[in-house]
Amino acid sequence: MDRSIGLQNLRPGETAVVESLNSGALRRRLLDMGLVEGTRVECLGLSPAGDPRAFLIRGAMLAIRSGDCRDIIVNKV
Repeated sequence: MDRSIGLQNLRPGETAVVESLNSGALRRRLLDMGLVEGTRVECLGLSPAGDPRAFLIRGAMLAIRSGDCRDIIVNKV
């Protein structure tokens, strides 16, 4: 069963592992911050307006806009 989804579909409290980063404006920056294939990502929550979303990545909290999350493909754990 394929469990691949875009990072924007991860709900608060859910955990996933990065499968790939599609071409996007932030790809290089996300790679530099450690968001590489195999990295574990936990959704911490949403802003009151629903965008951006907060994620725990390698011990650091990152806020990523939903539009940018679409370029990050993950597998739910």
